[in-house]
Amino acid sequence: MALPTAAELEAARAHSLPDVLPGPDDPALRVLFCGINPGLVSAATGHHFARPGNRFWPVLHESGFTPRLLRPEEQGELPAWGMGITNMAARPTARADELSDAELVEGGRVLGKLVERFTPTWLAVVGMGAYRTAFGDRDALVGAQEPTIGPTRIWVLPNPSGLNAHYPKARLVAEYARFRAAAF
Repeated sequence: MALPTAAELEAARAHSLPDVLPGPDDPALRVLFCGINPGLVSAATGHHFARPGNRFWPVLHESGFTPRLLRPEEQGELPAWGMGITNMAARPTARADELSDAELVEGGRVLGKLVERFTPTWLAVVGMGAYRTAFGDRDALVGAQEPTIGPTRIWVLPNPSGLNAHYPKARLVAEYARFRAAAF
């Protein structure tokens, strides 16, 4: 996949990124991964977690969620395995810290409606800070959360962005594998 030009990245600020959700022939949604918001590369390409250096796809594979390493443009294969992807906030940015708290809170409200509609077994929020803000839970830690959205349980995962220096790849894989053991 060729990287977008600077002009394409700037234009991507006005794009939306469709969710990856199951169709009528797919199995039930077991895990809905929820990123913070689309990055500019993702908005420009139409693929979640598409920025080079983002570790989502390798970590997803190495933790056992996918039988092989997927490229971002293969995201459409996830529903066949009972998984999907959405975002907390819809607005594409270069960095997640460009979002306001109000955008995250509103995103959490919209996310709740999406979860009620698709009723995944688990909502996996990829980003502790976004979860804390959107759901008003300043004390949340990585792992299973007490609140649910209807029957859907919530698990907070560390952000796989290459900018998240607190989590080296091996630690990310271990946390995602811990969640996989609970979810499948």
